[in-house]
Amino acid sequence: MRRVPTDPDPTDPQNDDPAPQSRRQGLSYQGASEAVAAILIAAGGGYWLDGRFDTSPIFLFLGTALGFAAFVLRLLRLGRQLQELEAREERPHEPPR
Repeated sequence: MRRVPTDPDPTDPQNDDPAPQSRRQGLSYQGASEAVAAILIAAGGGYWLDGRFDTSPIFLFLGTALGFAAFVLRLLRLGRQLQELEAREERPHEPPR
């Protein structure tokens, strides 16, 4: 029969608080989905403008470039958010910004 301890071992990594990990995962999924959506929306807008003004691939290329720029900016911001979150977890007594 398996024995269940009544007092959990504080050094056991399974007893860590899962909230910081899930917060990081949530931010990562949100940032990734926003970044991909930026490319799709900008490319779709460029495609629509090409059809509207009868300019073959010009606006599609411009929209795709704009979407990739937004993609890169979003991932840079996500990296900064995750670094700030890790820094706050290391110093838990500091108030959040």
